[in-house]
Formats: sequence, structure tokens, C-alpha cells
Amino acid sequence: MRNLLVICFLILSSSCQQEVNKKSNSVLSKNKLPYFISSDFTPRWFNDSNELNNKHKIPSFSFLNQNGDTITNETYRNKIYVADFFFTSCPGICPKLTKNMSVIQDKYKDDANVLLLSHTVMPWTDSIPVLKTYAKRNHIDEVKWNLVTGAKEKIYSIARDGYFADEDFVKTKDDSQFIHTENFILVDGQGFIRGVYNGTIPLDIKRLIRHIEILKREEIIIHQ
Repeated sequence: MRNLLVICFLILSSSCQQEVNKKSNSVLSKNKLPYFISSDFTPRWFNDSNELNNKHKIPSFSFLNQNGDTITNETYRNKIYVADFFFTSCPGICPKLTKNMSVIQDKYKDDANVLLLSHTVMPWTDSIPVLKTYAKRNHIDEVKWNLVTGAKEKIYSIARDGYFADEDFVKTKDDSQFIHTENFILVDGQGFIRGVYNGTIPLDIKRLIRHIEILKREEIIIHQ
């Protein structure tokens, strides 16, 4: 009888602990965004900042924007930003991406801590003057939103190895393929990827904005 009671107690204790862990993880997931540290975009949560040591961040970069200014990681240090990949002559998804990026631009027009970053995947045609014309045509705020160009190999490398933006490359490992992705990538002030969204779907843009608000609260806590 005593052994049976002990077994029942252990089972009950284990069940209660599992329930507590579930509730804890649920609360954590509602109040803090996950981290995406690999190309499979598996969401992961970390309780301790020390656990983030040596985890994947956006690597160092240096590109030129629509004004010919040099844009680097320092431009976005301690800023929340949304990144994507496009080209100015794209007749398909790119106009939708630009339109939905504009929604985010308008939402955070007065918030200096939320920025945007669009990389051309056709740098051989999207020169600085071309990007400037595109920016003017689409009412892009140059203080908030950088359109950048640079060497093809550097842009494609950061797209694939930095932002994990090229799903085809993940599958094929063929680096000769043209990059064309609808992903918007949410990056925090420390350079970690915190979300990925379909930039052509308005519902996903609403979800992205909700997540920016969560991340803003996180960033305030970090800098307190």
C-alpha cells in the first residue's frame, strides 16, 4: 500500500510539474518572441541571455543606399528592423512587398527605433540612381527605409547565410540560382532574427506589426 501511494504521489507530482512547464512556456511565448537561429526557422525561446552566446546573428555587412550612403550593421544597432529582398523591375511580388513595407513605414513613421532595409537582388541593374528613382516613386522615407545595392556575391551571401531568406537554396544548395523571396524578416536590436512573414499577405503584415510591439517591450526591458 505504501509503495502504491508513493507511485501515485510521483505520478501526480510529475503531472503537475508538466502542467506548470506548459503554462510557463505559454506565458513566455505570449510575452516574448522566439529566436530563429537556423535555416529551418524552428522557433526557440531562451530564458537567459547567456544562452544566446554564439547563436546566429545577422553577419556584418556594408552596402550603399539610394543616396549613395554606406549602410552597415552600425546603422541598425539597437534598432528593430524589417528586411526583405526585391528588385526594381520586378512585375510580380515586389510591388506587393513594397506596398506592404510602406504600411510598416507609415505605422512607425514617428518611431526612430523601427527601421526598414530592402536589398536589391539585381545589383547589376539596380544602381544607386535607379534605387533613388524607385524610392521617390514609392514615397520611401530615406530616414527610415534604406534600399541597398552592392556586390552580387555579398548580397546573395547575406540573404542565404544571414537572413535564411532563400528557401530554394536551403533545398538545392545551388548558389547560381536567382533569389526571389516574399519573406519579411524581423531583426532585433542585437541582430537576432525574431520572426519571418509572408510580405505579400496583409494578414501576415498585421501579425508582423503585433510582433514589433512585443519586441519593442522586450527592447525597453533590455536597455533599462
